[in-house]
Amino acid sequence: MSKIKKIFIEGAISSQFVADSIEKHTVKTNIGGHSIFLGQIRADSKNGKEVESIEFTAYQEMAEKKLAEIREDIFSKYNLVCMHVYHSLGIVKKGEICLFVFTSSGHREPAIQACNEMVERLKKELPIWGKEIYDDHTHHWKENR
Repeated sequence: MSKIKKIFIEGAISSQFVADSIEKHTVKTNIGGHSIFLGQIRADSKNGKEVESIEFTAYQEMAEKKLAEIREDIFSKYNLVCMHVYHSLGIVKKGEICLFVFTSSGHREPAIQACNEMVERLKKELPIWGKEIYDDHTHHWKENR
């Protein structure tokens, strides 16, 4: 199994963090295409209430171990140079970024396919939970789709 990496960041993922990650790849000249997915908190309306934030919790050790398995599987399917995944824990407000998936390859197609597969699989397979917090301070546990 590949090395288990820390994927969790407390709070929102900043635009500077994303920009710095992209900047670090300019020295990797064997990369011809990147694909990036950014998950953002929507201000959904439900029953007259609006989502103000989502509080994320996770079984971190299990999530990071499972992500390493998924990562290894995806690396075996696509010709990737690198892949980075970060997910928020704690409270993330509407409009802020909570998920950052970044794949790189010699060509665009493997990067795009790997990024899409990673997003779909981590939403289905990782033990991460989101509690939507509404503007009236009530909450609802979110179902990943």
